[in-house]
Amino acid sequence: MEQVEDKSKNVLPQVVRLNRFIAMAGIASRRKAEELILNGEVTVNKKVVTDLSTKVSPSTDRVAINDKVISIEESLVYVVLNKPKDFITTAKDEKNRRTVYDLVQTRERIFPVGRLDRNTTGVLLFTNDGELAHRLMHPSHEIEKSYHVSLETSVEQQDIEKIKKGVHLEDGKTSPTRVQLVPGTKSRDLVLIMHEGRNRQVRRMFESLGYEVKRLDRIQYAGLTAEGLGRGRWRYLSNAEVRMLKKYAGLKEK
Repeated sequence: MEQVEDKSKNVLPQVVRLNRFIAMAGIASRRKAEELILNGEVTVNKKVVTDLSTKVSPSTDRVAINDKVISIEESLVYVVLNKPKDFITTAKDEKNRRTVYDLVQTRERIFPVGRLDRNTTGVLLFTNDGELAHRLMHPSHEIEKSYHVSLETSVEQQDIEKIKKGVHLEDGKTSPTRVQLVPGTKSRDLVLIMHEGRNRQVRRMFESLGYEVKRLDRIQYAGLTAEGLGRGRWRYLSNAEVRMLKKYAGLKEK
């Protein structure tokens, strides 16, 4: 299933601040990591460290949180998958359904950034860069996502206006969404551009207005697309794409 284009692996720095190390390990954000350090929950080489300026070597120092050793990969990997239908966005499934890990297989242990439900297709990012993943998924960064929605029936203009302004769901009103009708589809196909990412949000928005979603495809995530990738195919990101993601996430290039 692999399609390799400009494989991007960023070698880890020789020395890094302790809070960033914890973030890169995918444990917590830098701010939360600072709280763990100040609370005396972090040890370096079996000694409690509370100094936020502490630096560690990813390759030689032993870092633990509440006596559990943490680590980060020897290299940072970034992958994009064009997810097909009927695949679960998880490592294992108790019902033995197919998962995205049946499609994406790398030497490094990577994880998906966010989720797409079983019947949703399209752009899905994987990485072992915990710090970047935390930032991309955090609501405060308002990462833009675009979805192509196909409905069973034509959508009314009044309902388009409701989606644009925000729809009331059981977990609160959605944020304003940009909506574009796809020409030649009799108002059955739309593109939604949004920055929220609640569970099954797009489907629930239309269901609340009385529409059935026939197909849902994420066509863009943080500037990434699946252009050139068939369903079920994946590739490594280019260095330029990694820089773009870090810019979206507010991370400075080292």
